[in-house]
This record gives sequence, C-alpha cells and structure tokens, in this order.
Amino acid sequence: MARPPPLQELPPVYTPPARAASPQILAGSLKAPLWLRAYFQGLLFSLGCGIQRHCGKVLFLGLLAFGALALGLRVAIIETDLEQLWVEVGSRVSQELHYTKEKLGEEAAYTSQMLIQTPHQEGENILTPEALGLHLQAALAASKVQVSLYGKSWDLNKICYKSGIPLIENGMIERMIEKLFPCVILTPLDCFWEGAKLQGGSAYLPGRPDIQWTNLDPEQLLKELGPFASLEGFRELLDKAEVGQAYVGRPCLHPDDLHCPPTAPNHHSKQAPNVAQELNGGCHGFSHKFMHWQEELLLGGMARDAQGQLLRAEALQSTFLLMSPRQLYEHFRGDYQTHDIGWSEEQAGTVLRAWQRRFVQLAQEALPQNSSQQIHAFSSTTLDDILHAFSEVSAARVVGGYLLMLAYACVTMLRWDCAQSQGAVGLAGVLLVALAVASGLGLCALLGIAFNAATTQVHQDYRAHLGSTVQAPQFLQLPTPVPLQVLPFLALGIGVDDIFLLAHAFTEAPPGTPLQERTGECLRRTGTSVALTSINHMVAFFMAALVPIPALRAFSLQAAIVVGCNFAAVMLVFPAVLSLDLHRRHCQRLDVLCCFSSPCSARVIQILPQELGDRTVPVGIAHLTATVQAFAHCEASSQHVVTILPPRAHLVPPPSDPLGSELFSPGGSTRDLLGQEEGTRQKATCNSLPCARWNLAHFARYHFAPLLLQSHSKAMVLVLFGALLGLSLYGATLVQDGLALTDVVPRGTKEHAFLSTQLRYFSLYEVALVTQGGFDYAHSQRALFDLHQRFSSLKAVLPPPATQAPRTWLHYYRNWLQGIQAAFDQDWASGRITRHSCRNGSEDGALAYKLLIQTGDAQEPLDFSQLSLPLQLTTRKLVDKEGLIPPELFYVGLTMWVSSDPLGLAASQANFYPPPPEWLHDKYDTTGENLRIPAAQPLEFAQFPFLLHGLQKTADFVEAIEGARAACTEAGRAGVRAYPSGSPFLFWEQYLGLRRYFLLAICILLVCTFLVCALLLLNPWTAGLIVLVLAMMTVELFGIMGFLGIKLSAIPVVILVASVGIGVEFTVHVALGFLTTQGSRNLRAACALEHTFAPVTDGAVSTLLGLLMLAGSNFDFIIRYFFVVLTVLTLLGLLHGLMLLPVLLSILGPPPELLFAAGSQQGPQLPNNQSDAPVSC
Repeated sequence: MARPPPLQELPPVYTPPARAASPQILAGSLKAPLWLRAYFQGLLFSLGCGIQRHCGKVLFLGLLAFGALALGLRVAIIETDLEQLWVEVGSRVSQELHYTKEKLGEEAAYTSQMLIQTPHQEGENILTPEALGLHLQAALAASKVQVSLYGKSWDLNKICYKSGIPLIENGMIERMIEKLFPCVILTPLDCFWEGAKLQGGSAYLPGRPDIQWTNLDPEQLLKELGPFASLEGFRELLDKAEVGQAYVGRPCLHPDDLHCPPTAPNHHSKQAPNVAQELNGGCHGFSHKFMHWQEELLLGGMARDAQGQLLRAEALQSTFLLMSPRQLYEHFRGDYQTHDIGWSEEQAGTVLRAWQRRFVQLAQEALPQNSSQQIHAFSSTTLDDILHAFSEVSAARVVGGYLLMLAYACVTMLRWDCAQSQGAVGLAGVLLVALAVASGLGLCALLGIAFNAATTQVHQDYRAHLGSTVQAPQFLQLPTPVPLQVLPFLALGIGVDDIFLLAHAFTEAPPGTPLQERTGECLRRTGTSVALTSINHMVAFFMAALVPIPALRAFSLQAAIVVGCNFAAVMLVFPAVLSLDLHRRHCQRLDVLCCFSSPCSARVIQILPQELGDRTVPVGIAHLTATVQAFAHCEASSQHVVTILPPRAHLVPPPSDPLGSELFSPGGSTRDLLGQEEGTRQKATCNSLPCARWNLAHFARYHFAPLLLQSHSKAMVLVLFGALLGLSLYGATLVQDGLALTDVVPRGTKEHAFLSTQLRYFSLYEVALVTQGGFDYAHSQRALFDLHQRFSSLKAVLPPPATQAPRTWLHYYRNWLQGIQAAFDQDWASGRITRHSCRNGSEDGALAYKLLIQTGDAQEPLDFSQLSLPLQLTTRKLVDKEGLIPPELFYVGLTMWVSSDPLGLAASQANFYPPPPEWLHDKYDTTGENLRIPAAQPLEFAQFPFLLHGLQKTADFVEAIEGARAACTEAGRAGVRAYPSGSPFLFWEQYLGLRRYFLLAICILLVCTFLVCALLLLNPWTAGLIVLVLAMMTVELFGIMGFLGIKLSAIPVVILVASVGIGVEFTVHVALGFLTTQGSRNLRAACALEHTFAPVTDGAVSTLLGLLMLAGSNFDFIIRYFFVVLTVLTLLGLLHGLMLLPVLLSILGPPPELLFAAGSQQGPQLPNNQSDAPVSC
C-alpha cells in the first residue's frame, strides 16, 4: 500500500535508476515558492493516494452526495416577478417601487390588447375608407370574442376596463348606466360612428328598442326621460364630460350602411368622409373632454403638409383595455353570476388569459389572405405563452448535447490497444460532470437562489403604475437570462476540460511510478492547474455578481456554485474513476466492455530508464521531454530546495528530427513503452498502425511548436494579435447599449412581427410623475405646478394638443373648482342661491356654496359667519387670482371633487393615497350633517401622467431619464418629494451605470485573477502575463460584439466578466508548464506546448460541443447572445492560449525557478541558446 511520502521525500519528476551516477542537484533560487508548491503538491499527492486506496468508497459516497444535492431541484423556485428580476436591491428605483407598492398595492388597473394594421405594400397610405373598413372588420371580430369557462360565458363587456362609472341615486338610470357604460378602447374608429360597434353593452327601456351605442343619443334620451325622473345631476355630469350626442353625431365611415344614424353629418349626402381630415388631431371616446386619443396613439408613419395638417399615415392601432385579475375578481365577487363556481382570483386570471388567446387568434384570422392589409395582434398572454416556451429547457437539446459530449470523450480516449484505452473513463467523466451540474443547481435551489424562467416579465407585470396603459409590450424591453437554457451546456464544457487534463496526465505518469501511487502522482502533476482554473472560474462568476441586476446576479451565483461542484467532482470523485480504470487495465480487461479480457497481451511493464552513457540524444531548439512540471524536493536539512535531474547527456541538433528525443515522450502513454522488451516476453503483442501513433501532442511537438517559435513566426503572431486588438478597440466604439424585446422573441413568429411593427410606428410610453408624502400639498401648489411644467418641457414628453388642458389631477381639480365657482356666481347673481339656501341653485352652484362655508378646521368645520355676511360669501373665491386653491379648502374640496367628478378623476389617473372619503351630495339637504364635508387626509401618493415619444435608442431613454431625474431634484429643493415611474425608468435606468459596473467588475476580477495566480503560481511575473492576455481577450471579445451588432446589456456584461475566468482555462496550463521546466525560453515554451496542447484543445472542443446545442435554439437571442458570444470567446481563448501566450513567454517569460547549484557541473548548451539554463523538460 502506498504511503504518502513526507515533504522531504517527494519523488522527483524523473528518478534515475539506482545504478546511475549521483544525480546533479539544482539549488532553487526561489526557495519559498518552490517550498510552498512542494507542500501543496504533497497534499495533493496524499489526497490522490488516499482516494486510490479507497476508490470504491469514495466513488459511492461521492455519487451519493451529488445525487442527494441534485434532488434539491425539486424545490427550485422560478422567479417571474419583474422587480425581483431586474431592479437593483436597495437602489433608488427599488425604493421607489417599494413605496408605490406600499401605497397602491401589487395590482394595476388594466392590461392592454392591441391591433396594428399596416399595408402589405410598404409606404402605402392607410388613411382610406377601405383600409379603415378592414380595420373595423378585424377589431369587430376581436371585440365579439366569447369564451366559456366555469359554466359561464365571458365577453368583452364583462371583462373590459371601464373608467369612472358615476354613482347615480336613481336606481333605474344607475342600472342602465352600468350595462351601457362603454369599455375603454383607444381606436381610430372612434372618429366615426362605426366606433360604437365595438361597444357591446345594451340596455332595455319599455317601449323602446334595445339601447346600444350605435343608436344612443344621450341628449335625446334625457329629454325623453326628463318627465319621469329627476336627472338634472346626471345631465350636468354629461354636459361637463362633453358627451353630446356620443357616437351618433359622428360621420359614418360607410354612409350607405343601413344603420348609419340620421344624425350623422354625412347620412344624407352619402359622401365618404375625408379620413385624414377626421383623424387630424386625434379622436375621442364617448367623452370629448376626458377621453381624447392623441394621433400618436392611433396612427404611425404620419406625414403632414406645411400647415401641419395630416395627409397620410402608414399604420393604424387600436388598443383594448381589460381589467386586471384582481379587479375582475373583485367586480364579480358576491355577484349572482359567480356565486356557484367558487369564484377566485386565479379563476379570474384564467378567464382573462383564455379571452386574450382567442382575441389574438380571431383578429389575425379576420382578414382574407388576399387582402391588401395585414393585422398584427398582440396580448400579454400570447407573449407570455411564447416566452414560457423560451424558459422551458429542451430535453432533446440537453440530451443531444450530452450524448455528443459522451461520444467525443469516448472517441478521443479510445486506443487501438483496447486494454490500455480510456473510453470508459471519458464516458464516466462526462456523466460525472453532468451529475455535478445537476447537484450544483440543486444546491442553488436549496440555498434559495431562484431560477429566472424566461416568462420575461409578462403575466402580472403590465401595470399602470409601472408603465404605459397603451403600450404594455414595451414593458418587456429587457428579457431575463435563462440559466436553465445555457448553464448546463456552459458548465458541461468547462467541467469536461479538467476531465481531459486529468486523463491525459494519468497516462503520462513518470516511469517507475509505483502502481499504488499513480492517482497521487496524477493529482500532484495537475491538481495545481485544476485548482487555478476552477478558483478563477468561481472568482469570475462571483465578480459578475457585482452587476446589480438580481436576475444576472442569481445567474452568476448559480454558475459559481456549479463550477464549485464541478471542481469537487473532478478533484475527489473522478480520481476514483481513474483508479478503478487502472485496476481494469492492470487486469487486462477491455475498455467499456470490462467483463471481457483483452485479446492483446498488454500488461503494464515498469521499464526503468537506461543509462545513456556516452550516447548522444538528438535534440533541437524546441527539444521536448517527458514532464511539463519539475517537482521540488526539500533536503532533509530543509536548507535548500532542489530538483533531481537525470544523468548528464550530450545533446546535439538532429539532422532530421528537430524535436527528436530518446527520452520518454508524452506523445503516448505507458503503452508506448510496451514492445521495448520484445524478445524477452513470449506473449503476443498488438502492433498499432503508423497513423494510430499520431496525436495532438505529436503534432505540437513536431510541427506546431517548431513553426510557432521561429523568429519570423513570433513577429507575425505579435503583429496579427496587435492588429486584432486595434481592430477590436475600434469595434468597441460601435457597441451600443440596450436590448430590445425583438431580440428575444423568435423571428418569423407573429409576436415578433407585431413588436417590430410597434417599435417602428408606435414607440410610446406612458409614465407618471409620482409625488410622495412628507410635504404639505395645500401650501406647495405653486411648486407642484412648476414641477409639472418642468417635466412637460422635456424633449421626450409628448405635449397635449393646444386646445386641451394638461391631463393632471391638479389641473382637473382646479378647473372643476373654477367651474362650480362660475355656476355659484351666476346663481348668486340671479338670486337662486342666497345666504340662507342653495336649493334653488344649480348642482354646481350648490356644491360651491357648501364649499365656501367650510373652514378646514376639524373642530369647527363650518363658518356660519359667512352666512350672516353675504359680502364675504361672494368675495371669497375657490381659486385665487394666481390660480391657487386656498389651503384651508384644499383637502375639503378634494373630497368634494373626487365624489362629484368621477370621469375627471379617472382621466387624471391620480391614484390618491390615502383615498379621499366618499361623500354624497344632495342640494336639498341643508342640515348640518350634510353641510359638514369630511376633509381628505394629507396625501402620501399622487401622480401626474405623461406620454413619452421618440424613444428608439438607449441613448434616448438615458437622456429622458436624466432629464426627469433633474426635474425631480429641482422640485426637491422647493420641498416637493417626487420621482418618475414607468417602464423606461424601471428598465433603462440600469444603463446609467451599467458600463461603470462593468469596468469595475472587470478591473476587480483582473486584480483578483492576478492575486490568485500569483498566490498559486508563486510568480507575479507569470501572473502578470496571464492577466495581460486575459485583458486582451476581453477587449477583443467586446470589440467583436460591436462588429456583430450585439448590444451591451446586463447579459453580455455577465458573459464578458465571466470570459476572464473562462480564459484562464486556456492560459494557466501553458503558463504553469513554462514556469516549471528548464532550458531556454524557447525550449520551455515548446515543452509547455507539447504537454498542454492536447488537453487545452480537447477542452476547447468539449466547450464548443457543449455550446453546439444552443445553435439549435428557436430563439435568435440564445444564438446571438450566448452561442455566438461564447463560441467567439472559446476560439479567442484557444488562439491566445496556444499562440500568443507561448510567444510572449518565449520573449518575456520569467526565468526558470530552478538553477544549477553553485559548484555543480554545468549542463551542455543548445546551439545559439538564448540563456544559460540547462536543456531539460
């Protein structure tokens, strides 16, 4: 049984036979580094010997532990919440979202379903009656959608969002309004009578046909009902909302329609309307005052004449607003229609999703195939469905990738001599790495690190308080990463690299190594490299977690943990596999089919090196020998660190083989020694074909290294890589920030067509300026108006039409007060209102009367002195000359406005918190209780809505965000606490600091890589060269991204940061091989290439095979941002590790760690040698 030797007894790389002359002793010039490395290698040797002694137990316990961790995947959490994925924890956006949720809750008011119509012939004018007719056909088909669920039928009128339904005391009118109140549909059809056809409500009155919006004239109806009910308040409400004749007073798109109402302007002329003229300035819903749809919401690709009149357009858009699941649940909770089905919010969400899917299907099928127009339909659910497919792991791709890797590993390790083949080791290694990846992901699940499934923030995240009411898809501009799509392949490729390295080293054990120490020797020779690469991988991914995006941080942490599990599997479990395979080889069993004996007699023969005597060994400038590492040995006195070298030999240049050697060559393995004792053994042998002797090490030794290390080749390599670096620096200037949803959604799908069209024609975002608590709104009105004006002046803010007042609650509130003040003044002047009574006045006049006598004092709310002093009652104004509301009346008047003007409140989108109390006005009730109007509580949340337009590039978003933040900062100096809210601020704010975080992470990572390499290699010089090459790789990858048109977002940043760690895989093996060999720089570089070319190349190929399955993804995002980038990274790593780094080492490499001891015999010199170091590999 092998006993792990103590530090002083570590076996040297090459042990001469006992009868050899006394070995030459090399005294170490770097005692501390060698001693530390010797100590570390001694630990690895002891570990390997221990694993070999108990290989069965280690393998069983390792598989058991990894299998148990893999079961953690059963408790994996898939995070789909928008804020949890993309908002930096603790950032100002996170704090603002928390404040919004705290005040408004999780739910929004509505979700959006959209139709966009464009002509097949690009650039064709769409403002024609025929094109509008086709749009009507598609919109009508979509609006008539019905789905049957839970035994009920659900149509648009039941689930649509309805804004500002008024409360009416008259029960009959209230029921009629509830049935007739229109859905909010933003459509160019609202400029025409045909817009009424999209509204599905109807009501019944005795003696009249069914009342629908297609035949409803509100003015005429109120005249007919006037004698039977008191509708004065309702009439005033409609008048203030400017409802007028609603739809029946608008022109008919097709005047020859039999149902075109006589009140339509073109009913009698039968002349088709001028579509461009009617759409100029936008359209209105049933309320001209509160439901104005601006042109930019309805038309895309507009062209105007010199006077600004609309001439043509290239796209039409209609938007249907639906209730949110919470709203739908609350609306029907306790209703007779749902009392028998166990109504829940989950069921409400199911109803909405089913309706949305049917909506898209029917809208897209509405037009015939030969139509001149095309319809692009969208709903949040259909995008949710397609992106759920994005998040699902393709079992076929995963299995295919792993099978391909299994085949490659098996084929590359198979040998003609079956008993010496390692195909089974390759298979077991890939399967072990696969188990390690699963266990790492399971450990992440147990640690509570959520996976980010690519639902891409749909589902519950189309929220009014977060983004646009009419452009919900734009919420999704940033997709989430998909660790379950990418990580298994990436981790497989990285993990198998170390498998190849250990397998190669295991076959290259020094001659004379006892069988029981083979695993220990393997770990001692390669453990440092594996530790270096794995630690750097983990550090790289941990550094990538500095990117303050939770989704990317989770991805980075998961990758780091998976790499750690791979490291444990490679260092602890895979050596047990190698030990078992060694036992199989020792027993002469077939590879893979280990139950059968090999037909070839190929037992392992320990052949001791023969003394060379006076024989010469031909060797050239790139002479290569057996071992990539020279192992340190401490003398018993612990005073010197020495290395034992083979006996002295005379070296001369060969006539034909520039790298020939009669020393043990790593070009093969132990089996290459067989046959040296032919004639002394009678057992049959298997002679391999000459072509079977060729391998990557042979190629590196006889072809690649001699060519690469010639002077003119070095110059060419430096020039080419310098040119690549310069070109990449230029490419880096081409990299733009951003990531559009069109990059994520698969091309060729209807969803991609819709998003592309929308981005081209309707790049609009509805945002809000939120004002918080902590200041007195009543005394800060001027500052609030200034804040609104400052925000409105931003370049990206879409100004309202000149004829329309600003759409904010403060303006609506002030205008309403001015309206009732004017009514009061008229009633007072006519005597209908006196200081004793307001019963004879108008509804608005009575409201003003009640408000004017308020004090705002909770203890004494009414000022009856105003009643005894008529002059003061008439001189006090609800709005002063400066346009400000008296502070003492501010919160009392707010209660009155909210209760009396529901349409204005809904249009303002104020979202007050705390909500003002309900108060019901009755002008005939003048008792004290009715006169006491409860004041609203001080506001802690309110918002001003705005529309942003012209935002196409990330730079546009950044400019808008900076302007909005500056406006809020300026308002803060005036005492107003405010912040902007909406999708641009939620998603694009990360770009304000993304490049800064990227540079910070790269710099920290390069410093950490330098420290790790310097610590483990114990050579800062070598560590500096490694970091230089890694920095060049990162710059070049960044520049190539610019040429490929890949934009910089959080996802490429993570890959760029991780590229530093992945690049270590290609550089550290070569650097370590150079550092631990003897000879000139050229010789050491060639020696390092011979011993690392095969495992580095195999590792690169294995990584590419792991990534190859990503190329079969249906999503261009996966192909462009993962497969292409990681493939380029792998190729760059291979070129830099096997070409640039050896050249740099041959020119600037550090001196050998070991020098001849003083007084020792000098070794022979190579011809034209560049250093005095002895020739030895």
